[in-house]
Amino acid sequence: MKKLIACLLTVALALTAVAAMAEGTLTFSWWGGDARHEATQAAVDAFKEATGVEVTCTYSAWSGWEDKMSQYFASDSAFDVNQVNWNWLFSFTNADGSSKFYDLNEVADVIDLSQFDAGALAQCTVDGKLLAIPVSMTGRIFYWNKTTFEKAGLETPKTLADLMAAGPIFAEKLGDDCYPLALGSYDKMILMVHYLECKYGKDWVVDGKLNYTKDEIIEGFAFIQSLEDAHVIPSSETLTGDGADSLDKNPKWMEGKYAGIWEWDSSASKFEKALNEGQEFIVGDYFTDIGEYQGGFTKVSMAMCIANTAADKKLAASLIEYLLNSEEGARLMNSQRGIPLSKKANELCLAEGLLNAKVAEANSKVMAWCKNALDPQFEAAALKNSDGVYADAFEGLSYGDYSIEEAADALIEGINEVLGA
Repeated sequence: MKKLIACLLTVALALTAVAAMAEGTLTFSWWGGDARHEATQAAVDAFKEATGVEVTCTYSAWSGWEDKMSQYFASDSAFDVNQVNWNWLFSFTNADGSSKFYDLNEVADVIDLSQFDAGALAQCTVDGKLLAIPVSMTGRIFYWNKTTFEKAGLETPKTLADLMAAGPIFAEKLGDDCYPLALGSYDKMILMVHYLECKYGKDWVVDGKLNYTKDEIIEGFAFIQSLEDAHVIPSSETLTGDGADSLDKNPKWMEGKYAGIWEWDSSASKFEKALNEGQEFIVGDYFTDIGEYQGGFTKVSMAMCIANTAADKKLAASLIEYLLNSEEGARLMNSQRGIPLSKKANELCLAEGLLNAKVAEANSKVMAWCKNALDPQFEAAALKNSDGVYADAFEGLSYGDYSIEEAADALIEGINEVLGA
């Protein structure tokens, strides 16, 4: 009898909790490509069906998204649950420790934190507060359109020398509007840092200070300029003239005229999906002929947070728990945000064959190769935005407004200003 009463009480409490949730509403925001939007919306719909909680979703492509979110956080009108970039945890936390994000340690009874690597959680902890749950870890790697390389009579590049040699061949055999690789300004910045870290083995920033000399940074800019000079990458003017917000939406990528990218491993799906039919998209390898070190960094790909302004923090936490740790959430979200960190989600996706094979391959290569640390300010808006320091330096160089030395000066000055050095 006691067991029956306890069982009935448990059921009653569960029904009460569901009823309470049914009375609630949440708002949720994220950015991404179409594949991520579709998967996330399906997972949210499943959560709504399971709990009765109404969730209003707001999402878009990355272009302009950070600026919009900055305005929301600054005006204390952010969404209840937000997909965030790792650096936002530092950008929206003040020197006195106050933050726009809620300490998720306070809802550890809702979110099963034991499912996440302690080191990854530490990266999302500021002043002892867990400000977000990391969804996955990511890094940059090459992806190639094998079909286009074959049209040029080439294998996909295995070394930097291969890549440099491909530029003139693309121009000769495929046309002046075809390139082995396409890089936006931020892509150039990350590739330049990767190049320097492979050569010198040093982290880009150490203890809040730039860890490379002006001469070394000039060497990095010279490398990027050599790619443009050798017809390996299109100029900034050419990319601007293409009229696309992002490379995956660029017709020249879709058609195979741009045959390579340097991208986050978690972004593979949207680039592959954007290609016109009949093109083979493959994961590349790191180049061993740059230097003796395994340069490059990994980072928290993205994370889920609860805004401090959310009316019901536990209800918001229940959405995060569902998306990241539940079986149905894992099935529907699969690898649209990279290889899931959650042990439960990862095990289920592996068992059911739900992980995108290319994302898994790329992530494995990234995690095995990259040895350098990432500075939290590397992705500060003042640096990486379309009107930021990185764009100014690399576009200035490409357009001919800066010499290599002047571009290096602009980059160093801008970085030091952000670092307060």
